[in-house]
Amino acid sequence: MDEIRINKYIALCGICSRREADGLIEAGRVLINNQKAELGSKVKEGDEVLLDGKAVKPEEKKVVAYYKPVGVTCTEADVHANVTLTEAFKYPTRLTYAGRLDEDSEGLLIMTNDGDLIHVMMCGSNNHEKEYLVEVDKDIDPIIFERMRKGIFLFDLNVETKPCKVEAVNSKTFKITLTQGLNRQIRRMCFECGLEVVSLKRIRVCNILLKDLKPSQYREITGAELDELYNMVFRQPVLE
Repeated sequence: MDEIRINKYIALCGICSRREADGLIEAGRVLINNQKAELGSKVKEGDEVLLDGKAVKPEEKKVVAYYKPVGVTCTEADVHANVTLTEAFKYPTRLTYAGRLDEDSEGLLIMTNDGDLIHVMMCGSNNHEKEYLVEVDKDIDPIIFERMRKGIFLFDLNVETKPCKVEAVNSKTFKITLTQGLNRQIRRMCFECGLEVVSLKRIRVCNILLKDLKPSQYREITGAELDELYNMVFRQPVLE
């Protein structure tokens, strides 16, 4: 193993993202060879890294497509959550989500212990496509689709959404493909257009499809499908 920064090392162990690892380091919870780690500390082959007194080492990389049900919160621990992702998703290896879905939404989550993959997929500037199936409470005027495609100003966030792809499915249902991940973005876009979301399902992330998975089911991503995912997300350099 080449010498790498401690936050990247922790991410490679599948514990959390690099940014979250920085918080663990600042809190004094990480030791390198029994010395308190600092932001920017580096790790090389043979070094011992402890988190809260327990040794951590990189794991075999796993990537899984998981169907998150409605009502599950993308968090590992939250006293206000009815059901956390940790409680809902059961897998032999500890995996972390690479991109969130809000509690009221369902569909595809990419779960992995590859910290680099988590890091790059959760960086909004990398423009990875995410496709959703959305049902609203009333018939949709085609003009609304044009507004969404061009970008809608979200007054409560004081930001305009990026141009996106929108395709009608029926009078109250449409598919939308985003390349950004603003908080509750689709629900906010619909609200600005006088629509209320009835159901929202993510059906694709990059090349990974939800396919015929049912709520709470998962499948491992391997072979050519996994290779294509890595080729897509790492076209741009991973930000440090």
